[in-house]
Amino acid sequence: MLKLLSKLGKKQFFYAFICVIFISINVYLELKIPDYMSEITILVQTEGSTMSSILKEGGYMLLCAFGSLIASFVVGYFAATVAAYFGKITRYNIFSKVSSFGTEEMKKFQTSSLITRTTNDVTQVQMLIAMGLQAIIKAPIMATWAVLKILGKNLTWSLATFIGVIILLITIIILMIRVFPKFKLVQKLTDNLNRITRENLVGIRVIRAFNAEDYQQKKFENANEELKNLQLFNQKNMGLLNPVMSLVMNGLSLSIYLIGVALINKANMMDKITLFGDMVVFSSYAMQVLMSFMMLIMIFMIYPRAQVSAKRILEVLETESSIKDGNVTKGKEVGTVEFKNVSFKYPDAEEYILEDISFKAERGETVAFIGSTGSGKSTLINLVPRFYDATEGEVLVDGVNVKDYNLKSLNNILGYVSQKAVIFRGTIKDNVAYGDNGKKSPSLEKIKEAVKVAQGTEFVEKLPDTYNHETAQSGTNLSGGQKQRIAIARAIARDPEIYIFDDSFSALDYKTDLNLRKELKKYTKDATSLIVAQRIGTIKNADKILVLDEGKLVGMGTHQELLKNCQVYKEIALSQLSSSELNKDLKEGI
Repeated sequence: MLKLLSKLGKKQFFYAFICVIFISINVYLELKIPDYMSEITILVQTEGSTMSSILKEGGYMLLCAFGSLIASFVVGYFAATVAAYFGKITRYNIFSKVSSFGTEEMKKFQTSSLITRTTNDVTQVQMLIAMGLQAIIKAPIMATWAVLKILGKNLTWSLATFIGVIILLITIIILMIRVFPKFKLVQKLTDNLNRITRENLVGIRVIRAFNAEDYQQKKFENANEELKNLQLFNQKNMGLLNPVMSLVMNGLSLSIYLIGVALINKANMMDKITLFGDMVVFSSYAMQVLMSFMMLIMIFMIYPRAQVSAKRILEVLETESSIKDGNVTKGKEVGTVEFKNVSFKYPDAEEYILEDISFKAERGETVAFIGSTGSGKSTLINLVPRFYDATEGEVLVDGVNVKDYNLKSLNNILGYVSQKAVIFRGTIKDNVAYGDNGKKSPSLEKIKEAVKVAQGTEFVEKLPDTYNHETAQSGTNLSGGQKQRIAIARAIARDPEIYIFDDSFSALDYKTDLNLRKELKKYTKDATSLIVAQRIGTIKNADKILVLDEGKLVGMGTHQELLKNCQVYKEIALSQLSSSELNKDLKEGI
């Protein structure tokens, strides 16, 4: 927790210091009130006391109460400010850290858990700070000050107060032993509930199509019930604190007055007045001591969960990304991609996904990758933008190992289109001009040109606001083919040296696919294109085709060459093209 709080700035620590000062003022004024009560009690019972003297002491009491109120307002304001800033800076740090994570770290934490840590966990710690700056600081000061005030009054009263405090402490310790382990599970179950909810929202169409609403409902109910039962256990146990607190406070008040009655009965007349005043003062101070512990109890009720949340936040912040940033900002060549004996396996996996892959794509070439499902095509292409790092061998971009590149500089060279078209909430224009590639944002003319090359002009200009048409999150108000064309236009608008298309034409019809590739070939004649595809028709005109099978490179050449020399490629072609088409392609290659 302290490690997390250390991330606060100097300004916030100054605010916390102000809180300490005003809490001390607040405590001092609150503890002065019983002294004036005692003076008023003695004045009322003393012959010859004037009303002006009583009103004077009462006026001091009111001033102390008002001063205490003002100090409380100041403390509350600055405590809220510190807590709000902590929430802001911590959420920003988590977001920035997650943005630097590689695919390995994202799989480790899972999206649902990262969302919970950024929102719910930060809120738990934020609540502790807001209350803690007031209670954790105030309670010890008040308890110590009040104890010092009453120690010299009466040993019997002090003993009664001590017994009350011991009962409270024992109760708190027992509850902490029972409840603290359970609080560790609360956030995990919250993650699970978040995951199921997110899964249900993302897959709503499939769920409805398969009439699986009841099945999903049952999954949610089970997760919800599990979380409810755990929360009930925690709240029932923590709920014991209030009755125990009430019992101790009322019992202590009664004990003080019973002891006071016994002492007053035995005393002479002059001592009776003094004892009565001491009893009133002692009762007030004893309540202040117990109230201090009551404030600490409030903190103890939220501390266990906040402590768990703090650990979960630090787990994210202290996780080092497996993808280390390099220093190189410029390559030795232009538009080249080379794999040198590259092998790759996922962390903790025994088998390699890719084995001994070597090839080079020159500037202006179109290099395609094809193979059966699970052959490692997407994994291979993902090594170029460093979503993963090669386990063995080297991946070179512009003659430099990608591990040596500054990540921003590497990304500025690439134009990446993912397997699943990602559309952000905004407008068509915002999505095409998305990101920073070290240049000025593309103009509207450039955006229109990119959309035209991606064969999207027809559908975009039919939209109500054309390029200013609002896109929903994940592009749910666009079709699959429309989303893919917008994603392709986004890469084109960057004018990168190297294009990466990870099966990015799968949602397009054959005519659109053909037209797009023709226009793309013209537009990117000086750029290198790496294309992962399932369809032979998409890549048959590539300068170089690499055939993968079970992670191994089993063929490399042109379409015609592979039809003659590569059995795996020929089998894929036979499954997609007719015999007449294959014979025609073979004749063209002769």
